[in-house]
Amino acid sequence: MEQRLANTWRMPLNDNKFIETALLSDLRVDGRRPSDYRKLTIKLAKQDGSAEVHLGQTHVITFVTAQLVRPYRDRPNEGSLSIFTEFSLMADPSFEPGRPTDAAVELGRVVDRGLRESRAIDTESLCVLSGKLVWAIRVDIHILDNAGNLVDAANIAALVSLLTFRRPECSLTGEDGQDVVVHPPEERDPIPLIIHHLPIAVTFGFFSNENLLVIDPTHHEECVMTGRMTATLNSNGDVCAIQKPGGESVSQSVIMHCLKLAHVKATDITTKIKDAVEIHNNERMLRKIKRHSSSAAVDVCGATAGFGGKQNPLDGDDLECRATPSGQQHSKDGASKNFTGGPSSWYDTS
Repeated sequence: MEQRLANTWRMPLNDNKFIETALLSDLRVDGRRPSDYRKLTIKLAKQDGSAEVHLGQTHVITFVTAQLVRPYRDRPNEGSLSIFTEFSLMADPSFEPGRPTDAAVELGRVVDRGLRESRAIDTESLCVLSGKLVWAIRVDIHILDNAGNLVDAANIAALVSLLTFRRPECSLTGEDGQDVVVHPPEERDPIPLIIHHLPIAVTFGFFSNENLLVIDPTHHEECVMTGRMTATLNSNGDVCAIQKPGGESVSQSVIMHCLKLAHVKATDITTKIKDAVEIHNNERMLRKIKRHSSSAAVDVCGATAGFGGKQNPLDGDDLECRATPSGQQHSKDGASKNFTGGPSSWYDTS
């Protein structure tokens, strides 16, 4: 990781002036225009609910899990969504071990507010048994490299993980219909989450000169800027949330200008996210077809067929074949074992 300076007082005065002077000329240190985003790269694993996002040199990994819990008393028919952040000590010299820092708490709250307040996820569809069991969705965000604008990178990674996540299907059994059965993926296909729209976070940086405005600030620009604002919008232009954590005041005209820019960027990022998820779903469908075709085929002379009668395959009268499903292995006593594992490879969808 490139060595970076964590605190503003460590940033040399000449560097501060150079960044602001370049912005007056409509240029940035990394060669971008003030309204340009850095290169966005989205990588998805074979495992559902995992995503890796690179926004420039900012590196974020997220994964989604779910468990059955009791619902809140005031919302007996709704599941829950929780955001948790973890800052790696290698990501930035300013990160400290121990309890979460203010930056980690703020990052989780901004991402959570954009998803929760906009009602992007249908939490009522997470209900299994009213008042007794619902699905609790948890999103873990891991910061691996901080090169600026963690909010936007974490927001994109969380959305991609939620779009590719699938929860197990449940059914109610018993005489009174109160017994819950969770079906493994081998029996029934997992169910994706119902997501109505994609709230995209777009962060702006303000400087001492009120005419200076940048989008997607880098780590060095964050050390110089005097204010920040994150606007969360969807591709339809609906404002889901606005977060401005202190700093210098901003006029209404500047805010409206930021919202117009954010709408354009949100539309572009939404397209990239949908393209990445579509590629992932196509790959998943191909793997599913191959798995089903291999498990359904019975090869008399193949290595995957077990013979229950004579060992000589030419004796057709006493021949009995048992096709071994993909991912299972028959033991001597007839029991089967499931083999599961993490992602073996990543593919780039940039």
